[in-house]
Amino acid sequence: MEVNVIGAGLAGSEASMQLAKRGIKVNLYEMRPQKSTGAHKTDKFAEFVCSNSLGAADCSNASGLLKKEMELLGGELIKIAKDCAVPAGNALAVDRELFSRTVTERIEEDENINIIREEVKNIPDGFTILASGPLTSDSLANSIKDFTQNDYLYFFDAIAPIVEKDSINFDKAFWASRYDKGEASYINCPMNKQEYENFYNILINAPRIELKEFEKNAKFFESCLPIEILASRGFDTLRFGPMKPVGLVDKRTGIQNYAVVQLRQDNSAKTLFNLVGFQTNLKWGAQKELLQSIPGLENVNIVRYGVMHRNTFINSPKLLNASLQAKKRQNLFFAGQLTGTEGYTESIATGMLAGINMARLINGEELLILPKITMLGALTHYISDEEHTKFQPINSNWGIVDPVELPKKERKNKRLKAEMISERSIEYLNNVC
Repeated sequence: MEVNVIGAGLAGSEASMQLAKRGIKVNLYEMRPQKSTGAHKTDKFAEFVCSNSLGAADCSNASGLLKKEMELLGGELIKIAKDCAVPAGNALAVDRELFSRTVTERIEEDENINIIREEVKNIPDGFTILASGPLTSDSLANSIKDFTQNDYLYFFDAIAPIVEKDSINFDKAFWASRYDKGEASYINCPMNKQEYENFYNILINAPRIELKEFEKNAKFFESCLPIEILASRGFDTLRFGPMKPVGLVDKRTGIQNYAVVQLRQDNSAKTLFNLVGFQTNLKWGAQKELLQSIPGLENVNIVRYGVMHRNTFINSPKLLNASLQAKKRQNLFFAGQLTGTEGYTESIATGMLAGINMARLINGEELLILPKITMLGALTHYISDEEHTKFQPINSNWGIVDPVELPKKERKNKRLKAEMISERSIEYLNNVC
């Protein structure tokens, strides 16, 4: 018995590993490097494209709970991520090159996985997991569209620039994590009001890369908006978003700044840092001018400019069950961002679930459908809920999980609520795993 896994991104790699460790043979298809996506830079598997962060690491955050659930369910990539971690305060960030290289080597060495480097243009017959990602090739996208008999939905994803640490001016920049939580893992570039006004004026007047005709009605995912789109919503929008100064004080001055730009470590050698929340579609010359207007980045060396690309996802509420199985074809599962789950952690988690359920299907076992008291269960129930008539991508969040009853005097205690939801999920999974 063999399973076709289409796409060796985060979801496809995780799904393949889940199947292989259960003794099931896998044909893993990856079109790179023969055909590029336009966003990926290497031919390695499980490449991080936009950022190197998997989000919060502890269970006081929805993404942190999802990571814990993956550990309890036997996730493979979450283990590798921890082995490849770089300092990021309260978040789990990885050396992206080391991570993808490690995943690639693990898969190449697995005797149950047959790697096929070619583009899949049509949905294969037989047992198949489609994890071709948000940058699915046009040919395969058309095949999926024919299968689903639904129009595709599109949103646009933007990538933040990466810069060299040695080109940052630490007479102005300082190390800190917000509210001093964890170690001081972020580089912070402070701005006074005048400096912010100058930055803002450059940003809102900067030329953007012109979208192609089919891209002009772009739908942006709210949590990954280009910084220029955020800025267009008002002068102070960035100061309450990615440039929020609260909890970031330079101990050399003790000053609460007007705005702060944060940079997060991007590789183990601590030579590269990405700008947090600075996804952009500005022309490269404009990006350089904008970044060099930030105090501390006056002479910064940009090693990767921000870009924007189209992300593709299916209308999952009409097409999928909460097991990630296609409603109209039992031996077909979908996984990753193609399902309308947004985020690296979510991609890995759905790849894990698709792999587990494909193995269960082959072995004649009942498919695993997690309840909404778990974060992964809440996520898969959300994307498969037929009541969603205007479906948009979503990531893990407390709002989709079944609520807990808090004592009346504690109903506004968000931390207690998160703890109770997390404890409930962990207890459930400990009992069923």
